[in-house]
Amino acid sequence: MSPRRVPHETIPTDPGVKWLLGAHIEREAADLPIAALAWLPAAPRMLAGARPDEEVVRLADGQYGFVHRVQVIATGLGPGAIRVRLRRHWLAAYHRDVYLVGGRRPDRFGLAMAAVLHFRGHAIVAGESAASLWGLIDRAPDTPTVALVGRQGHSRPGIVVRRIGTLAPAEVRRKWSLPVMSPARALVDSAGGLDELDLENAIARCLDDRLATRAEILATLARTPRAAGAATIRDILDSATPALTRSAMERRLRQLLKRAQLPQPLSNTELLGYEVDFLWPAQRLVVEFDGWLTHRGRRSFERDRERDQRLVAAGYRVMRVTTRQLESDPFAVIARLATALAISPPGYWPPPVAARA
Repeated sequence: MSPRRVPHETIPTDPGVKWLLGAHIEREAADLPIAALAWLPAAPRMLAGARPDEEVVRLADGQYGFVHRVQVIATGLGPGAIRVRLRRHWLAAYHRDVYLVGGRRPDRFGLAMAAVLHFRGHAIVAGESAASLWGLIDRAPDTPTVALVGRQGHSRPGIVVRRIGTLAPAEVRRKWSLPVMSPARALVDSAGGLDELDLENAIARCLDDRLATRAEILATLARTPRAAGAATIRDILDSATPALTRSAMERRLRQLLKRAQLPQPLSNTELLGYEVDFLWPAQRLVVEFDGWLTHRGRRSFERDRERDQRLVAAGYRVMRVTTRQLESDPFAVIARLATALAISPPGYWPPPVAARA
């Protein structure tokens, strides 16, 4: 089978086109697309006998439904054939030279891919978009954010652009088949758009899931000392007792306790062989969070009640707080906690049992 002649428009004359065609690019290339450090698109199969439309679909399947014009032409479809498919709505223009294939509905991964393709690999997923891909924050922004490295560019409908002079190779990773900032860089890059509680939780997830170490985060901060939110990240990491909790309910209650000037508890600590959500040891007070997603099912219900009974038998008081209570009546929750913390004189409760029977 003889090779198909590649149209002149797709001859790899610059690294961006080479990247789109899945061609190897030396890391020392003068105009290296930053995405090439982590990911290359699939190379179009330019062999005689291949059906161009089928090849376009194959490429789109690996790119969340999107293809670049350079890729389409490399399959053998010329400008006229592209116009026909646009009129038939088989291709839909999304960004300049970026098409959505086959009437698909793009998801957040596809929107990010479209932005990366638009800049021919000279941009990678950044900011809160990158943080959501790593699971550091729960909700992805509606419009994807990309970092354009060492090039001119600006935001446009459907893409938020951040211009960055340089990016260390270690800060470019692949996640969900997308070139994306490393977890530590995504954390720093998104910090300015997060409130303190969300940022604290993002740090907790980054450390607890071993996506980055404390040293890696600090090294990233050293490279980007003027990043928005950098001082807050340092404060959280330098805190003697950083409240790095997994639960949004825990973070919410910690904030309320701080505002009410009530003592902060130990969190996610072991007591009598159980892990409890919040513990005030001196007051012998335990707070457990009840939510349908975390405590559902008969076995879970029975297990929690047995734990409560054992803790009470050992001299602890157990207060359960629900998501609805924190959302609809948080001040009543704090008032009850303040009362509970105030009415337990030292030594009133018997000493704790060393281990669960």
